[in-house]
Amino acid sequence: MKFSVLVAIVSEELEDKAIETARNAGAGGVTILHGTGIGLKEKKIFFGLTYEGRESILIFVLEKKLALKVLKALNKELELEKEDRGIAFTFPLEHLAGINREEVLKFQKELEEEI
Repeated sequence: MKFSVLVAIVSEELEDKAIETARNAGAGGVTILHGTGIGLKEKKIFFGLTYEGRESILIFVLEKKLALKVLKALNKELELEKEDRGIAFTFPLEHLAGINREEVLKFQKELEEEI
């Protein structure tokens, strides 16, 4: 069974919607990191303070086909193709340790049902 890492970087305001969308598409757990995004555009200044957007980095480890399904759902629901909505991407995962055996069996069962 092949796995992928799905990374979604969205504004903190979209974090809950992104997690809900991923869950509805079949994702299980997620690791959430917080960061600051700095665009190449003009910086926004408010009362002398420079605004830099707060970002949520959502990291999912998913079976390869499920990762694509979740990616498509995030793209549609969060409208990622619009400017400043975020970005999501996947990359292959070669080696993996620590994944719950029940999750692997769940992925396997879902794949068997699709075939």
